[in-house]
Amino acid sequence: MFIGKKVLMGKNVRIGYGAKLYGNTIVGDNTVIDSNVVVGYPTRRKIVDIMRSVQSYDQLDEQYDDLSDGVSIGRECIIRSGTVIYERVTLRDRVEIGHNVLIREESYIDCNSKIGSSTIIDGKVIIGSNTNIQSGVYIPPGVRIGSNVFIGPRVVFTNDRYPPSGRIAEIVIEDDVVIGANVTIVAGVKIGRGAVIAAGAVVTRSVEPYTVVAGVPARKIMLRDEYDKRKALYEAHYSFPYR
Repeated sequence: MFIGKKVLMGKNVRIGYGAKLYGNTIVGDNTVIDSNVVVGYPTRRKIVDIMRSVQSYDQLDEQYDDLSDGVSIGRECIIRSGTVIYERVTLRDRVEIGHNVLIREESYIDCNSKIGSSTIIDGKVIIGSNTNIQSGVYIPPGVRIGSNVFIGPRVVFTNDRYPPSGRIAEIVIEDDVVIGANVTIVAGVKIGRGAVIAAGAVVTRSVEPYTVVAGVPARKIMLRDEYDKRKALYEAHYSFPYR
């Protein structure tokens, strides 16, 4: 375990074996940081600058600690084993992080949100409150996700319409959106409030609020009201195999 000299921890913080906390990290009350978690990992530019002078792993921890701007972690968060959080990340209260998650610098995750195992949040991403992101999702820089959003497993967001170009095109996901498993969302689109993206869809154009889209490329198939009616019937009368 390595806890840097500038780290500030609240009451009843629990930290697992092998965890490392660098820089000006602040950890709120009753937060759990599991084994082999890294908090406050320095950016690539800082690491490249010091690599030639490193003499030992102990010295590396100390240099990382000096270089890191740290992470702000709220109260009652859970950060599971294998997760790496870069510096200048903010996790608000009661954020829950799965195993082996990567969160790059300057990302912000609001209260009560959940990030599934093996998800990559690749820096400069904003995620609202009460949002549930399932396992294996990839989110690049320039994506803004609202509150009360559900994102299914293995969803991929992109930020370059003509890769590799020198221009990043953002994606905006408004509040109350539902995105099914294995969806691809192409750079530069906006998913309107309350929209639903069916599993396996490829979204190449913006989606209107409260619209359900499906297919490759994704096209409108119904409105959110109809989706909610079908969802209610499914919940009330499900039988296997489903027809």
